[in-house]
Amino acid sequence: MSVDTSMQVLIVDDYPTMIRIIRGFLNQFGFRNVDECYDGKSAWERAKIGNYSLIISDWNMTPMTGYELLQKVRADPKTEKTPFIMITAESKSEYVVMAKKAGVSNYIVKPFNAATLRDKMRAVLGDF
Repeated sequence: MSVDTSMQVLIVDDYPTMIRIIRGFLNQFGFRNVDECYDGKSAWERAKIGNYSLIISDWNMTPMTGYELLQKVRADPKTEKTPFIMITAESKSEYVVMAKKAGVSNYIVKPFNAATLRDKMRAVLGDF
């Protein structure tokens, strides 16, 4: 399966440097339609009206965490099937289990590199 690299991707992280890093990786992979939000609440507002093919979100943010964003995305019929990759420094197994139960598509523990992100995205989207 070939993925259309023009599809829309939403990056959510409260750390601007992390957004810049992820955007850079996505650009390397050929993705050009990349939006960004700095917290889960604004990401949810955008996800409800956007047509995202992938959401990549940090876990630890305020006022809404990435985990809470994931729960909202999965609870809404318009967004419930949107692939969602969680990126976090939380490597405890209970966090991974919580995210899996909430319907996360894939999970990345920081620090990570372009190859890790590409592999996790391919596992969710197919080859691109």
